[in-house]
Order: sequence, then structure tokens, then C-alpha cells
Amino acid sequence: MIKRYLYPEIERVFSRENKVQKWIKIEFEVLKAEEGFGIVPEGISARLAEKIEGLDVKEVIRLLDEYEKETDHEVVAFLMALEELLGEDARFLHYGLTSSDLLDTGLALVLTEALELILSELDLVINTLKVKVIENKYVPFMGRTHGVFAEPTSLGLKFLSHYSEFLRCRERLMKGIQEVSFGKISGAVGNYSFIPPEVEEKVLQELGLKPEPVSTQIIPRDRIAFLISVYAFIGDAIERISQEIRLFQRTEVGEMQEPFYSKQRGSSAMPHKRNPIRSERLMGLARLLRGYLIPAHEDVSLWHERDISHSSVERFIIPDATEILFYMLRLLRKNLEGLVIDKERIKKNMESFGKFYLSEPILLALVKKGVARREAYEWVKECAIKAQNEHLNFEDVIKKHPKIQYYLEDKEIEEALNHDFLKHVDKIFKRFNL
Repeated sequence: MIKRYLYPEIERVFSRENKVQKWIKIEFEVLKAEEGFGIVPEGISARLAEKIEGLDVKEVIRLLDEYEKETDHEVVAFLMALEELLGEDARFLHYGLTSSDLLDTGLALVLTEALELILSELDLVINTLKVKVIENKYVPFMGRTHGVFAEPTSLGLKFLSHYSEFLRCRERLMKGIQEVSFGKISGAVGNYSFIPPEVEEKVLQELGLKPEPVSTQIIPRDRIAFLISVYAFIGDAIERISQEIRLFQRTEVGEMQEPFYSKQRGSSAMPHKRNPIRSERLMGLARLLRGYLIPAHEDVSLWHERDISHSSVERFIIPDATEILFYMLRLLRKNLEGLVIDKERIKKNMESFGKFYLSEPILLALVKKGVARREAYEWVKECAIKAQNEHLNFEDVIKKHPKIQYYLEDKEIEEALNHDFLKHVDKIFKRFNL
């Protein structure tokens, strides 16, 4: 992950220091549990406790790196470093374990810690959106399909659509947290050859994790693939709202604008430029998040009880994807908090092209009068296109259309054109207790 998009709190979670501290904690918790079950000599944990408490993690990492050069094995090098620093009793660390007991359980601890930060940022985005939803509940806004005027809606409903999507993302993230909150302390091929399942249960309870029901040598990687898929869904939600902001920020539309600060510059050549760079950045990062889906899913299928083809992949994609998502959520929140909504421009845009978009109420009024839908559609379409192309008042064109005039009186046309498009907004909001 490049520093440009990296916040210190999430960087700390994925730091080597934090990873190694988690490994030390796991090894010590296993040792204590094994001592309780009489697997290792009594008194071992007490003698090591003070030494472990005083360990310099940076020194552990220094020795680990030194030993890994000769062993080409990270966990073996880690254990050698501990033996050197802790003395003879350290030989009982890792008793009955395999590397994946340490690696996968440690990864679960790091991930659950990181996901607490992700959840917190997601909640801040949801709360920020909620404010926008409520503030703009009854603000008329032109709905667009295919980028073209459709019918009026509410700006609050537009924000509510995004709010609803982020609530779904939160539900998926909670499921993702559950999926990766599993550890394993089950030995070389996961069948507890040298330590009983009771040790695993006790250790993982202390660590706040659940035992993987069937682990082989590793925790199954469909759990990680599921989490990365959740990340991609959240990225999709961020991309969708960012794209909306970009589209409404176009000069000819001008209904919204992401924050533009006093000393900010939009172009090296054109001083007038105010570009939606943050929204564009978020859309680019959403593409990157989706790019991690394929390697995450390809990591699921490994040889027999385990190979390590997933290992190198995960060293990149897990921290990078998590750090990217954290960055995206924080940037989106700032974008939303500073979002400029030009209500006058919204109103002007709805009025400046004429009200040709009020075609459906006229269509339905004719249908109610007994006109075949096909015929009514053609008459109204003819009027709408004439009003649009010739910049005429849609109501006047409708009132002058001989066939429509035969079925609808002026008063009925006026009533149809005054249709309340927002009359059910309150009912929709009630679905969200808003």
C-alpha cells in the first residue's frame, strides 16, 4: 500500500510489530493452556511470563529477519528468535503446533482488529448520509434514466437509495467479520495429533475467536474470499454515489459539487477548473478493490491439506484491500460532509427546458377516459416532442391537441399536470424509521 492513501491507525494494525505481538500472544496462550492440561511441565508459563512481558518486539523482528535469511521460513525464524531471547524454557513454545496455527490465528486477530476500524468508518458514512437524507426529504429533484430527464423525485429519496445500500453493506460486513473470526490450534493437518481440541477451545476463547470446525492445516480460504467480496460490494456502493456526484458536478448541470478548498487547484493550466477529483479517485480505487476478487477466490482451492500458493497473494491483497477500503470510506465521508447542493440550480434545471417530462399523468388521464393506451401514448409523445423541440409550453401544446382536447377539459389537464410526485415519500421513509 502506498503512503499516499494510508492512514496511520490502519497502517499500525497491519504493521509487522502488531503481527509479531499477536504471534507472541498466541504462543503464550497455547503454552498456558497446555500447562493446564499437563502437556508441558508445570511452572513454564510463570517463568516465561515476565520475560515475554519485557520483550522488545523490534529486537524479535531483527533476529527473525536474520534467521530467516538462513532458514527461508518465517515461523521457524520467529521461534529461533524467541529461544534466543527467552532462554531454555522457550523450547516449549509452539509445542504440538504447526506454522498455520500461528499464521492463521494471528491473521484472524489482525483482521478482526482492522475490521473494527472499517466498521467504525462505515458507520460514520451511514450517519453522514442519514443527515443528507433527512435534510433533503422534500426537495424536488429531477429523476433521470439513461442520463435523460424522467420524472420528478425527491433529493432525499436519492440519498435514501444510497443510505439503504450502505445499510446492506453494513449487514454484509458484519457477516464478513463473523466469517473471519475463526482460529485454529489443531496441529499439522488439523487432527489434533499432539494437543487436544480442549486446548484450542481454551486458547481461542481467551483470544476472542471461534474454533474452525474442520481446519485441515489451514483455515479454509473461502472465508477470506467472502470478506474480499464484501469489500468489493462496499467499494461498489462508494463508486455509485461518487459517480452521481461527478455527473451532477458537470458544468452544464451544476446541481452538486464536492468540496473545493480555498488553496486547492483544479488544473495546472486552467485556473477556473474545479474538478471532482475525490469522486474520481474513489471510483478508481473501487476498480482496484474488485481486482482483488479473482486472486482471493483462486486462493480457495489448495492442494490436499494445504500448500502455500495462497500465502504470497494474501500478504498483498489482505492488508492492501483493507487499507484501501478504510481510505475510501474516510474520503467519502469528507466528500459528503462538504458536499455543496445548489437547490436553485436544481429548480432552474427542472424548469428551463419546459415541463415536457409531465407526460405520464396526461397519458394515464387519457387512459382513464377510455382511450386505448397505444393511441394515448402517441398523442402525448407527439406533444412532448413538439414542446421539447420547439421550446414551447407543454401545457399549451397539450391543450391545443385536438384529440386530447376531445377527451380532457383544460381543468382536467391542469389537474393532471399538478400531480404530486412526492406524495408517498413519507411512507418510503417510514421503512427506515426516518
